[in-house]
Amino acid sequence: MTRNCTRCAVSLTAGENWQGSRVVKKDYICRDCHATQGNLIRMFVNGKYVPRTHPLHKAGHYKSFDDAAFSSLTNYTRTKSGHVYAMTNAAWPEWIKIGKAIDAEDRLSSYQTSSPMRDYKLVYLVHFEDRNVAERNAHTLAALKTAHPWNKQDNGEWFKLTEIEAIEILKETTDD
Repeated sequence: MTRNCTRCAVSLTAGENWQGSRVVKKDYICRDCHATQGNLIRMFVNGKYVPRTHPLHKAGHYKSFDDAAFSSLTNYTRTKSGHVYAMTNAAWPEWIKIGKAIDAEDRLSSYQTSSPMRDYKLVYLVHFEDRNVAERNAHTLAALKTAHPWNKQDNGEWFKLTEIEAIEILKETTDD
């Protein structure tokens, strides 16, 4: 039985330009169309596959979510869910950054590019449905933990905390 590609109508020959495993929903697709389709719907950031369920999904290959060619950043402010994370840098061992991102590992890689030693380390991350509220709550808890009337112990998103204290704060944080 001969089959034709449902996209380009080329005659399909088993083993030559078509394999039985390429059958999707009773569509018979040649290898060329299958490869083209994959490139049209898949997204890679820094070589890492990003699933279609990701809120910022836009097919293509990007260096980071901050890539100038990546124009889906308008969705970044609309997307509420994401990570609240704790990050350290060996240059400032007593300070911990508590921040938010849709993807904390992507944020870490963007920090690494600004550090010649690549010494930023992701200590802990938690996924929240509303990362903005959760980060605000985590900052409040961290500020209370480091409150010293004679000495300022926070600097925006950076707090004088131990890694264990930062992890405890993120575990206590809610996005309510």
